[in-house]
Amino acid sequence: MSLVYQAGTLNTTALTVPNLYVQIAQPQTLGLTGAPSSKLGIVGTAGWGPVGSPVPVGGMGDYLVAFGAKQDAVTDAGLAVNIAALQGASSFVVVRVTDGTDVAASGSFGDVALQAVHTGTAGNSIVVTVSATGSGYALAVSHPVLGFASYAGHDWTTIAAAVAQDLSALITVRLPEVVPDMVSGSVTLMGGLDGAAPSVASFVGKDEIVRTGMYALRGQGCAIALLHGITDSVSYSSQAAFGLGEGTYMIASGPSYDSVTNAVSIKAASGLDSPAVKLMFGDWLWWNDDVNGMMLVSPQAFAAGILAALSPEQSSLNKALAGIVGSQKSGLTGSSATYSTAELSTLFTAGIDVICNPAPGGSYWAVRCGHNASSKAIVNGDNYTRLTNYLASSLAGGMGAYVGQVVNDTLFSDIRATLLGFLSSLLSQGILAVQNGELPYSVVCDSTNNPQTRTALGYVQADVAVRYQGINEKFVVNLQGGTSVTVTSGGGSV
Repeated sequence: MSLVYQAGTLNTTALTVPNLYVQIAQPQTLGLTGAPSSKLGIVGTAGWGPVGSPVPVGGMGDYLVAFGAKQDAVTDAGLAVNIAALQGASSFVVVRVTDGTDVAASGSFGDVALQAVHTGTAGNSIVVTVSATGSGYALAVSHPVLGFASYAGHDWTTIAAAVAQDLSALITVRLPEVVPDMVSGSVTLMGGLDGAAPSVASFVGKDEIVRTGMYALRGQGCAIALLHGITDSVSYSSQAAFGLGEGTYMIASGPSYDSVTNAVSIKAASGLDSPAVKLMFGDWLWWNDDVNGMMLVSPQAFAAGILAALSPEQSSLNKALAGIVGSQKSGLTGSSATYSTAELSTLFTAGIDVICNPAPGGSYWAVRCGHNASSKAIVNGDNYTRLTNYLASSLAGGMGAYVGQVVNDTLFSDIRATLLGFLSSLLSQGILAVQNGELPYSVVCDSTNNPQTRTALGYVQADVAVRYQGINEKFVVNLQGGTSVTVTSGGGSV
């Protein structure tokens, strides 16, 4: 009789029984999958939904079910989702914040208490109807945006149990000690409150056992994130630290109607100098919302949306943006006010980007620089932050499988093969590119960087070098024209 073992579980030097031993060997080289690079985290206000909990949504349809209709507030998360989706973003994680004075809507059928499962004014539109059926009663719960549900039972006890088992229920039912008989009728919940505008501290949140605000995005795999409508520079350092720790590109903004001089001064005073943050100038944009009409909104969601729609080696520079009607500086469509070269130079030198019209490619709205908030030229591009975070997150998500394996030449070879295979796939997809005939990456993992003195202590090191593609920011065309110009044959093509 043959015996079957998984490779590594059988000590083949200590066999005593004559037999056939089959060892199943797993593939030695891991296939490394790239980390998500388009997921956008949004921290904002809403009229419905869980507070402080990260909720994945795929677009406005999912958002409306989870958080209710968009609201007329610059911090509204629904506005950010809508704007970013219009730029091409399609994967979101939304965290709702409040100031703590939010209240859930409520109502009753006699002594039976009904309450919305979440706080907020959206709960004031929940209608609960009890109607008799041939075999008992039906409890219908409806909302024009959040949806509809129906529960059947013989009495309040069975219906309350059915509601409690529904994980997507809009209400909770609390029964008194003496449960009354059911009677037909209808009630609209009332008293739901959103609370006052949350503070900057509420948006930043707390990094505790129960995380809130921005910190609720930890571990969610967001490549990009923003605190929607928050402009206070006191949050910049926290956003930078979070972005560096999570591998997330934070999109921040200055206050509306800001001046170039004030923006530069405020950034300098805040101490912000990090590639983890992209700071947009406080020239807010006019947006014609389908619910709230013409609104002045932060540029954050526009910049975040286009970045989320782009591959990580790309820059936001000169990419056409959708849905912008005008800006504070240029007014609504038809104004001729534009930025001077001196103004743009001042902003970009200070590490502040701006959305304006025209763009280098023509008369359309676009991000004008494509830089982050770092003062160091070699790391101040969108592409540096995005691609570095993508590579680091991809390696962190897959290479850990090699921990715990025996250190030998086979391990070194497998590690190299996994890393080289991953980098080769990036080359084939255009994320990396051959330059001057040379591969844009190298991997060293052998005895040269893993001496026995180190491996004996349990260390294994892989040295990976990757050269990124540059971004064409300053395109110079030299033109020589005139009747005296000599044109050399073969100097051009048609």
